[in-house]
Amino acid sequence: MIDFAFFLEIIPVLLAGLPLTLLLTTASMVIGFFLALLLALAQQGNRRIVIWPIRAFVAVFRGTPLLVQIFLIYYGLGQFRPSLQAIGIWWLFREPHWCAIVALSLNEAAYGSEILRGAIKAVPRGLTEAATASGMSKLLTLRLIVLPLALRQAIPNYTNEIILMVKGTSLASIITLMEITGIAQGLISQTYRAVEVFVAAGAIYLALNFAIISALNALETRLTPYRVRA
Repeated sequence: MIDFAFFLEIIPVLLAGLPLTLLLTTASMVIGFFLALLLALAQQGNRRIVIWPIRAFVAVFRGTPLLVQIFLIYYGLGQFRPSLQAIGIWWLFREPHWCAIVALSLNEAAYGSEILRGAIKAVPRGLTEAATASGMSKLLTLRLIVLPLALRQAIPNYTNEIILMVKGTSLASIITLMEITGIAQGLISQTYRAVEVFVAAGAIYLALNFAIISALNALETRLTPYRVRA
């Protein structure tokens, strides 16, 4: 049976890890989004020398577990400390929170680039042809027509990505970060009450994801009101 008194007692303790969970999610999504956008735009051309390395990067990060990626960046790159110190980026791989952000951002960039690449491809060619016929430059067409439409179409898929990223931050606990799951593991080792602790941690993740879904659904409704009317 669940001890509800203990359940309510540990909720505030677990919530102490919420700021770190939000920080990891926000930083990874922002950095990953801009990387994904650059990768998606770079694949719109026909230059294989540009496209194939990007596809290799996407295949590696989509085809390997996020857990392995975090381990490799935090523990693996430590073996190259002299080289990283020589080029002045050891500070980035010395701290676990930076390693977690790097791993989560690169993972997000791989998945997000495919979402954005598909969304950009889905923009009707007639619109870009009309813009060109009107005398608009490629850059202006991209900024005023292609990207606004593509980003609106990408919102549903990006909502799923944000949800996956929130859950993915729980893996940061394996490199000593005390976010929600990290604190939950500490509580279990002290109390041996795994059911109450994991149910409480799951409830916090569920509430957080529900809030994110509601906010993004409201954003999608605001940006695409014609879908609601349909």
